[in-house]
This record gives sequence, structure tokens and C-alpha cells, in this order.
Amino acid sequence: MDTDEHVIEVTGLHRVYEGGFEAVRGISFHVDRAEIFALLGTNGAGKTSTVELLEGLASPTSGHVRVLGHDPYADRALVRPRTGVMLQEGGFPSELTVAETARMWAGCVSGARPPHEALEQVGLGRRANVRVKQLSGGERRRLDLALALLGEPEVLFLDEPTTGLDAEGRRDTWELVRALRDRGTTVLLTTHYLEEAEGLADRIAILHEGRVAATGTPAEVTAAQPSRITFDLPMGYFLGDLPPLAGLGVCDHEVDGRAVRLRTRELQRTATELLLWARRAGVELAGLDVRSASLEEAFLGIARDATAPHTKEYAA
Repeated sequence: MDTDEHVIEVTGLHRVYEGGFEAVRGISFHVDRAEIFALLGTNGAGKTSTVELLEGLASPTSGHVRVLGHDPYADRALVRPRTGVMLQEGGFPSELTVAETARMWAGCVSGARPPHEALEQVGLGRRANVRVKQLSGGERRRLDLALALLGEPEVLFLDEPTTGLDAEGRRDTWELVRALRDRGTTVLLTTHYLEEAEGLADRIAILHEGRVAATGTPAEVTAAQPSRITFDLPMGYFLGDLPPLAGLGVCDHEVDGRAVRLRTRELQRTATELLLWARRAGVELAGLDVRSASLEEAFLGIARDATAPHTKEYAA
């Protein structure tokens, strides 16, 4: 199989539930081999409905899904042995030990590797004889991940993989996912932690009301949002004393007392002109803060824009 091919392909995908609710409304995207792809969206955006179709748990109402070149629903016997799935909640018997749970799950996986290897990989080797009910929430998430890795999958679906983990556990999981990617595993994840998507994913797609509202690398998606500059007006000065904002490249602004927030798509030019004005005026801009947009701002901007007519797609 060519390493440059799309491992996951979604084209014109629709999913309509009984009663007529359309959860997924004609979305298209692809995921390349050895890529970490994050599917983001607010509650009800269609993430879970989309991932279930990718995992072969249901058939699309219309459109096409291909995983490793096959229909994951019609060709489930061909696709399932080559994929791993980490659900939001495993629901394993609480009285079994970690090792017993791993052995039980390995019996359901084609070509499973020794369970203790997967447990060691996620840092649960020393907890092998502990009952599942005695694990912390973060340890249960590690167990869920270990079981998803038993078959050494070519494609790994991760649903909220770091929920319940502390900061150290989250960083460890990120490093593990990156290592899997570097060894050739394709990873599709959903997460509510936007900093996780920003730091971990090679590309992202943001779903909104069942449609793909934006797709690209995290940097490309955030670059489409205005940067911001905040500062306090010097005593005796008013907003009108600044150079004309439009001439500074400012596209929006807010004033709260003496606090000013400018939004600009030309951050360097705006910041430079503002500082040159302050130097000429001989004043200090107290509380000056200059920063590019974050993925969170991009996400919230898309979530607020319920009437966006079409997808914003960014390419390097």
C-alpha cells in the first residue's frame, strides 16, 4: 500500500437518524498515513456520529467512507482487525484485574500481542494485579488505551483519550501517540481539550452543526483569525488620540474604561505603528499584550457563526 495514500476518506457523508434528525450533513475530509488528525466540535456537532461511521458501527445514510481502502461497515471483517478503538468509557468488569481484562480482550483481537507489553506501554505494568474497580479514572483511561493497542493497529481511533488524566498522564499519552504516529500508525482523535489538538494534531477539522466549518493544520486554522493587542490608554489620552485604527490595520476594537483591545489581521504592522506612535507621544502603553489568535479563539469564533455558508479549507 502506498504510504502517500489517504488511509481514511470521507466524501459527501450524511447521517440521518430515525425521526429525520440529520446529525452529519455532507462532510468531506481525508486522513493520510502516519498522520494525527483531530476531529473537533461542540456537543451535537456530529463528531460521535461521524466516528461511529468510520469505525463501521453503522452505515451512512448517503455518501462514502473508506478506511484502508474498504467500506468499514460492509467490509468490517477486512477493516476491523487492522484498527484499534479507544472509547470514552470501556465498561469492563470491575472485579477482574487489569491483567485479566487485558487477556480477555486479547482473546477477541486478531493477532494480539502479549497483553503485558501493551500494559507496559501505557504505564500500567505495575498495576497488572489490581482490580479494575480500584483504578483511578486516569488509570482506567490508560487501560482503555492499552486494549486499543493490543492488535498493533494501522489505524487508531481515540475518543477523548486524556479525559481524567492528570497533567503528567496527559503528556505521557501525547508522547505515546506521537511515537505511534512516527512508527506509521494513523490516528484519528476527538477531544474537548483544544490545547491537546493544537499541540498534538498534524491537521484538524472543526465540525459545526453537522458540517465541516474549517480544516487544515492548527496553525493554518488559527492564522485565519485576527490577532489581538491589548493595553491601557495613558492618562489624559483617549482612543481618538491614536492614529486612525483602519490605517493601523485594525479590523475591530473594544474599549472598557481605559483598557483597549484591538483585533488585527496584520499583527506586525499594527504593533509597530502603535509603538511608534507611543514613542512619538512619549507615553508608555501599560499592560501591553500582543499575541496571535489561539485555536480556542478560532473554535469559539466558528461556534458563534451558526450561519457560515461553507467550509474554510487551508492548505500549506
